[in-house]
Amino acid sequence: MKLAIKERLEGLGKSSGQGAPEGGPKKKRRWKKFAVAGAALVIAVGVGIKLLAPGGGAPAAETPYTTAAVERMDVNSSITGSGTLEAADSYSVSTLVEGTILTAAFEEGDQVEEGTVLYTIDSSDAASSLEQAQISLNQSERSYQNTMESLEDLTVTAPVSGQVYSIDVEAGDEVSAGQQVATVRDSKTMSLEVTFPADDAASFYVGQSASVTLDSTFETLTGSISKIAGNNTVLTGNVIVRSVTIDVSNPGGLSTEQSASAAVGTVTSTGSGTFTYKAEETVTAQVSGTVASIQVSEGQQVSKNQALVVLTSDDLDDQVQSAQDSLRNAQISYEKQTEQLEDYTVTAPITGTIVDKNYNAGETSEANQVLCSIYDLSYLTMTLSVDELDISDIAVGQTVTITADAVEDRTYTGTVTKVSVAGTSSGSATTYPVTIRIDDTDGLLPGMSVDATIELAAAQDVLAIPSAALNRGNTVLVTAGSPSAANGTLVEATTEDGEDYYSVEVTTGVIGDSYIEIVSGLQEGDTVVYIPTSSSGENAFGMMGEMPGGMGGMGGGMPSGMPSGGMGGGMPSGGPGF
Repeated sequence: MKLAIKERLEGLGKSSGQGAPEGGPKKKRRWKKFAVAGAALVIAVGVGIKLLAPGGGAPAAETPYTTAAVERMDVNSSITGSGTLEAADSYSVSTLVEGTILTAAFEEGDQVEEGTVLYTIDSSDAASSLEQAQISLNQSERSYQNTMESLEDLTVTAPVSGQVYSIDVEAGDEVSAGQQVATVRDSKTMSLEVTFPADDAASFYVGQSASVTLDSTFETLTGSISKIAGNNTVLTGNVIVRSVTIDVSNPGGLSTEQSASAAVGTVTSTGSGTFTYKAEETVTAQVSGTVASIQVSEGQQVSKNQALVVLTSDDLDDQVQSAQDSLRNAQISYEKQTEQLEDYTVTAPITGTIVDKNYNAGETSEANQVLCSIYDLSYLTMTLSVDELDISDIAVGQTVTITADAVEDRTYTGTVTKVSVAGTSSGSATTYPVTIRIDDTDGLLPGMSVDATIELAAAQDVLAIPSAALNRGNTVLVTAGSPSAANGTLVEATTEDGEDYYSVEVTTGVIGDSYIEIVSGLQEGDTVVYIPTSSSGENAFGMMGEMPGGMGGMGGGMPSGMPSGGMGGGMPSGGPGF
């Protein structure tokens, strides 16, 4: 069925937006570029298409068009861009201290390992400061320890095991250091000190059995020697004696007023003596404070180091806190001095190559100045800014082809290592940084400009047509002699030779900038008809805004009798020219 030319042109005007106000929103162009492997035979002919004006029958200007054969070839889809090479890692080595550089045993271009000593700076002043800090720390530690011991002295304990004879303070009393607070005595064992002839006493030994006779009752008790004096004493009449102490168990009636004599074997004492308690201690406070509580009662049996009285002291608490603060300050000062001393030895923070050396031995380093720079050149990286329309096609692990103007006839291989989601907007366009790693870097250096191509899709040995031949709505014009014309819709065109064309609906595959894969709708032997582009990489749709006429930029430039929807219809998403 033939279409009326006038109806066809009016349809084109409506579908392409004829009469739309100028300056309307424009679709952002995708920045894909495509490499085509293979060659297609393109037959260019110069034929004038006479178009009728939309309002009448007068022919418009003649417009040249092109035909091309549908042939098999390889079609590739890729994204390209440029960037600058960077080192895998870089570090500017600096120091926080000033001083004379003593050693700098490396040169530019040297390979260094992480931790290698690069510079040593005179640290004599820092060493002295560290020593002073150590002394202050030691003093603060002793002061804190003494204060903590004083804090422990707030709890008054029994110096010996025994019976609490007296508690000399009450809760709430103010106590001074050295004041008596209690008395503890061991009344279970009584000690008797008597003298024996010196010659006899010299043969006695501690633990030897002895008998004790009470003067008042002449009762005899069994005891043992606990102490023998080392010196002799001369009594009246030139009697030489030695003191011996004998311990006896208190049967309950012995007191310090009771006197007694003793005998060791057949040797008797030269006189009598009075009993004393085996252990009796007057307990005094070691620090001043207020009696907070009394832990025992008079007459109670206690063990050695058992708490008797607990004191409190606000002054002592303040002293402890002050000593603790002083100790912490001394520790911080010492740590800072230690860290600062470490700063006088500058080491390599990474493994890499020295790219510049700003200071040499004998020079004076300045704080916060770069001494040298190190690059890790084990691999290089570059960053591409990818358009928001294409970023979904990029994934970590994709292979990238790299070329550099500085290295001719050499292609490098890279890998996408990071696709950032932090986009950068400029006007209505947003781009996302994509990081690429290049391991084989022979001939490449940081700072070089390179071009990168990321392969997205490829189709080998497929039917393909020029990108400009695909119309909106996924239709293609073919000549009447094409095998696929039988499946198309006849479009009447007024040409010099009166030839008609057919609009055929197609299914596309890989879309390149120059060629598009045709999955179905066309076959080998078909010849497509289209308006040629004015420059490489631009198809008819990309040129709409530049061509005369109304109709979305195509206007009078379209061939008479184009299919309904023509160039204003639905180009596949992601197709060329957008």
